[in-house]
Amino acid sequence: PNHRPCLARPSVPSSSSPSRNRLRMASSTLPISQSLPFSAHRRAIISAFLGKHPHGLLCRPRRGAGGWMPLRTMVVSATTTETPKKRQAAGGARDRGFVDEMRAVAMKLHTRDQAKEGEKTPESPPVSKWEPSVEGYLRFLVDSKLVYDTLETIVQKAAYPSYAEFRNTGLERSEKLAKDLEWFKDQGHTIPEPSSVGASYAKYLEELSEKDPQAFICHFYNVYFAHTAGGRMIGRKVAEKILDNKELEFYKWDGDLSQLLQNVRDKLNRVASSAMHGFSPELFVPHLLQSWSREEKDHCLEETEKSFKYSGSILRLILS
Repeated sequence: PNHRPCLARPSVPSSSSPSRNRLRMASSTLPISQSLPFSAHRRAIISAFLGKHPHGLLCRPRRGAGGWMPLRTMVVSATTTETPKKRQAAGGARDRGFVDEMRAVAMKLHTRDQAKEGEKTPESPPVSKWEPSVEGYLRFLVDSKLVYDTLETIVQKAAYPSYAEFRNTGLERSEKLAKDLEWFKDQGHTIPEPSSVGASYAKYLEELSEKDPQAFICHFYNVYFAHTAGGRMIGRKVAEKILDNKELEFYKWDGDLSQLLQNVRDKLNRVASSAMHGFSPELFVPHLLQSWSREEKDHCLEETEKSFKYSGSILRLILS
């Protein structure tokens, strides 16, 4: 009854390599019990495993290193063992996570009319003075659907394990947009093909997701979160002018939107921290997905302006 199973280890060739010896030692001496969560063994596993394991399980998924991951990787999330009170005591002020950094950078790229933190000079008239057309709005919706299709496909494929965290968040827009486009078609409108603007952004996202996870996460955050804020306001203004105040499915969510957003914020913070673990079925060993370095976080933040540029180009289709 007191027996506790030990962490299973892969069968590897005999070697005097220190990293392999560390692997054997960790896999044979670190029990995982039902009473102790995996996170309780986190420090011991890191100290025993860290280094260049022959199978590359602990290689950080850095940009351009997409080939490190086994083809079939199951990702599970784990809560950090550090409590909020401990984080506050250690860091002085309460640690609100990396998402707050992302938001701060994004807010500065708004104008003062859009946000009080905005620092950008307006390049177009305010939304209240727009003169949209149904044709332009359809071009915007079609290109938006292409972008959301691309984002949702990327997280389903999960070229990097962290992407799998963002499956089925409740923020997905593809199905909603498909319903809206079908409605326009029923009203007698011709649905256009995606423009070069949307196609260019979709291609960029696909390429980025394969080689640069930090930059991709930046686009993921800005596309989804911007739509729930400024995007909704624009949708209302356009509906007032050309749709007789009809609310499209694009601007509806199933469930409490604020809670859906908070859930994704938590996941984004976990991805940028070390509070995630993965598991490789081929070798039956867990591996830690290491936290982003300060350099990687800054790289993510630097991608914000490019995200705004692409999204802004699609938004301007409303006026085309």
